Amino acid sequence: MTAVRPFLLIATCLFVFATESLAPEARAAELSAPPAAVAVLEKIYSGDTDSALAQARRMQQEQPEHPLGYLLEGEALWWRIWCTSADFKWGMSDARRRPKLAADQHYLDLAAKVSRLAEDQLKQHETSEMQFYAGMGDAMAARLYGLRWENRNAARAGVRAREHFLRALSLDPELADADLGLGLYNYYVDTLSTIARVLRFFMGIPGGSKQDGIRQLQTAIARGVLTSDLARFYLALNLHRYDQRYEQALAVISPLAEKYPSNPLFQLGRGDLLAKLGRKEQALACYRAAQAIDVRDPECRVRLQQLVRASLASLGFSSDSVSH
Repeated sequence: MTAVRPFLLIATCLFVFATESLAPEARAAELSAPPAAVAVLEKIYSGDTDSALAQARRMQQEQPEHPLGYLLEGEALWWRIWCTSADFKWGMSDARRRPKLAADQHYLDLAAKVSRLAEDQLKQHETSEMQFYAGMGDAMAARLYGLRWENRNAARAGVRAREHFLRALSLDPELADADLGLGLYNYYVDTLSTIARVLRFFMGIPGGSKQDGIRQLQTAIARGVLTSDLARFYLALNLHRYDQRYEQALAVISPLAEKYPSNPLFQLGRGDLLAKLGRKEQALACYRAAQAIDVRDPECRVRLQQLVRASLASLGFSSDSVSH
């Protein structure tokens, strides 16, 4: 395994969806998802990025002063970024590093707008909802900075996001969706190497507990209104990537691959775990399923073909030998 990169982890740990409704109450016991937001998320998880982007932009037109539409657009773009940044190493497909690209500036502009719109509303009246969105704007930026290894930018944005998430939970302790962001934070910070812990101390980055993080992720899976699926993806990824708990990771990701069979990234993730567990034929079936999916985005399609070829090669197959 590769060494853990401290600030990429801190940035990624705050990866979480906007999960509250447009209602102004600060202490709603349960989040209610606007139907339009649910529809966008369904498109994102199904791998239909173009439709998700169109629907998110429609939400922006209908409510230009609310951060949710911009956040969902950023979320749809993130999955495209993740796909085109992924490679196959150490028996798994994962997004590990991305160069600094001019095309990514729009994503960062969206992150800044989410933060600004939320902060504007917080100046008028504090709610858990807008604290959550303010954190999400910082989290959006942090995860891209982390993927590009812009360590200081990632750390600063990540810590700001954490503060907003904690404040959101202090206003609404039943906000289970916020457990996704804080759960990932706690998990990742406790996964850092010794050198990274020293850097964390000097940069003033708060500590965390991996076991608390796992518990919080499980809470998001069980009770999150909109973050349950995302919590599944990241808990499975991290149990695979850092803890080598393959059987547990497989149990976490399998419902996601079954719910969204048209998302090749979920199929690849499931296949990687089956391969690690020695279930070669089942892994092959997952890789074959990913290979058969029609991906519209041309850059992502090319990258996925590369991932599938590498995955099949790890099992001793070529893409041609399983394409029919």
